[in-house]
Amino acid sequence: MLAIKLKKVGKRGQKSFRLVVTEKRTKLNGDCLEDLGWYNPVSKKGELKNERIAHWVSEGAKPTPSAAQLMRKYKTSPQKPETKKVERASKE
Repeated sequence: MLAIKLKKVGKRGQKSFRLVVTEKRTKLNGDCLEDLGWYNPVSKKGELKNERIAHWVSEGAKPTPSAAQLMRKYKTSPQKPETKKVERASKE
């Protein structure tokens, strides 16, 4: 199962995070499938790749609670994109 997680990078006292797609059971310092953005809690800055996040969510990747919170902050919906509704023909 795929998961969207925050991976901690940087040295002690200057941590920052990368938003990555990886297998749910993989360790955070292990390999990731794709890097989706970054966030620096010290400077409160970050950048996310919204198109790629939407792609991985449509593929079935589920964000962790902390990743979902960061995605909401940067206005990226962690839910699957809505499907188009088909109108039924009326009986006449």
